[in-house]
Amino acid sequence: MAGVTLTDVPETAKPSSKALFARPTGRGPRDNAAVIRWMLLFLGGIIMVMPIAYMISTSLKWPHEVYNVNLIPEEPTIENYTYVLEDGRFYGWFVNSLIIAVLTTISNLFFDSLVGYTLCKFKFPGRQIVFIAILSTLMIPTEMLVIPWYLMSQSFGWLDTYWGIMFPGLMTAFGVFLMKQFFESVPDDFIEAARIDGLNEFQIWWTVAMPLVRPALAALAIFVFLGNWTAFLWPLIVTNSVELYTLPVGLSGFGDEADVAWELIMTGAAISTIPTLIVFLIFQRFIIRGVVMAGLKG
Repeated sequence: MAGVTLTDVPETAKPSSKALFARPTGRGPRDNAAVIRWMLLFLGGIIMVMPIAYMISTSLKWPHEVYNVNLIPEEPTIENYTYVLEDGRFYGWFVNSLIIAVLTTISNLFFDSLVGYTLCKFKFPGRQIVFIAILSTLMIPTEMLVIPWYLMSQSFGWLDTYWGIMFPGLMTAFGVFLMKQFFESVPDDFIEAARIDGLNEFQIWWTVAMPLVRPALAALAIFVFLGNWTAFLWPLIVTNSVELYTLPVGLSGFGDEADVAWELIMTGAAISTIPTLIVFLIFQRFIIRGVVMAGLKG
């Protein structure tokens, strides 16, 4: 039977070139879902950015404008920044917070990863019990631990010292959990090959396992640094001398008994965000790489 060609089809039945290449005019369910997702993301971004914008706005206001809700100051000024930066105490508080945050971050990266590696790659009796016991501490509110921490600090003479501020955060259960989960992705064949090559367990942990979990180390570093940089309750309790105050504790003292200088507090808070941004910029590439690798594995 002879085949039918396009020339045999009536002219009215032939699709036009515009119809062939025209885009669909209606939105499908996927398009609507994408629009909703973008709207929710935009709304979430606004909610997160607004407090930061209001902080910067307040830092540029005069004292009589602080309680105005307007986001743009009527008479912007940098006098608050000049006052805070010329206050000698601010630099001392800044250095105290920096020392405490850096040392506790280094301590967590070392001890949390070491314990996580041990619980992941070593087979010994009671390993799961130890891991569950460590995780169970996450259910204890920090407020319940303040009194035991204070009594320990008092007994060991750690009150009003750097060590007294740092010791509760030198190692965290969350860090152990995070590192253990990432060490699970390290192939045991790599560990066995390193043992055959004559490396001891510490060398295997340091030279083989640690480079493979850099995204987890970067994430842990950011979490620990931010947590200690913004810590307020425990440093307030354990310190007595103004010289040893951390930045959040020191900033809370701006003003007098009659009035709180919110414009100065917001100015100090705006300046204090600089180290956190630097830490994030340093470690963000490792975190992004880890997310991409996790997506490829999935």
